[in-house]
Amino acid sequence: MEIIKDKEFGGERPLFAARGLRLDNVTVHAGESALKAAADIEAVDCVFEGKYPFWYVDGFRIERCRFTDGARAALWYSRGLQMADTLVEAPKMFREMDGIELRRVRIPDAQETLWHCRNVVLEDVELSHADYLFMHSENIRIDRYRQQGNYSFQYCRNVEIRNARIDSKDAFWNTENVTVYDSELNGEYLGWHSRGLRLVRCRISGTQPLCYARGLVMEDCTMAPDCDLAFEDSELTATVRSVITSVKNPRSGSIAAEGYGEIILDDNILPPADCKITKL
Repeated sequence: MEIIKDKEFGGERPLFAARGLRLDNVTVHAGESALKAAADIEAVDCVFEGKYPFWYVDGFRIERCRFTDGARAALWYSRGLQMADTLVEAPKMFREMDGIELRRVRIPDAQETLWHCRNVVLEDVELSHADYLFMHSENIRIDRYRQQGNYSFQYCRNVEIRNARIDSKDAFWNTENVTVYDSELNGEYLGWHSRGLRLVRCRISGTQPLCYARGLVMEDCTMAPDCDLAFEDSELTATVRSVITSVKNPRSGSIAAEGYGEIILDDNILPPADCKITKL
């Protein structure tokens, strides 16, 4: 493997189509597409300042690097990424990618990040300002995770999340086959129109959660006092280890909770309208 150490590059495509290359303490200044169409790349202790440095890359490892805010849209249309101990300050990262592993990565401006990605692993990752995160992505595994940003995980499939705190309005809309374990989910309108959403030992807050869901399962969850008007038109099986402020017109299934502030069953309930609501 060729090694480039203690160098600086700039302009357009300075390392275009490189193969078998290790960058060590390299700075890529303003410009475009520094490593476009490359393969078998390692970058360690590097700084990326220009746009689109890793497009159409096949197999690359990034460790202890920094992507400044000028490196927007830095990693698209690539596969086989391993990234660790890295700071990503640029928005709109990771699009149309297959095979992403992020470990101990911090992304303080994660707006419109991780779209149309497949086979993703995140461990010890923290994201902020993460509006529209994980749109249309699939086969995702997440552990020890912190996220702040709205409209996340919309249209995702086959997701497993553990030990997370997710602060997100409209999270998990139109998802399919998502399981969340031992996590805190804060935000309005959680999980609307989802299919096969399973929440295990989760703490939930925010108005009107889990409406219009199909195949919703809740196991030993708790719901904060602001979780009102829950489960409208949902098909579910739920065990809730707290009082639910209000339940409104669940379609079918069963709910068992420690108590209820209000149960609303009115003329707008849809058939079969046979959800069993009981106390633990």
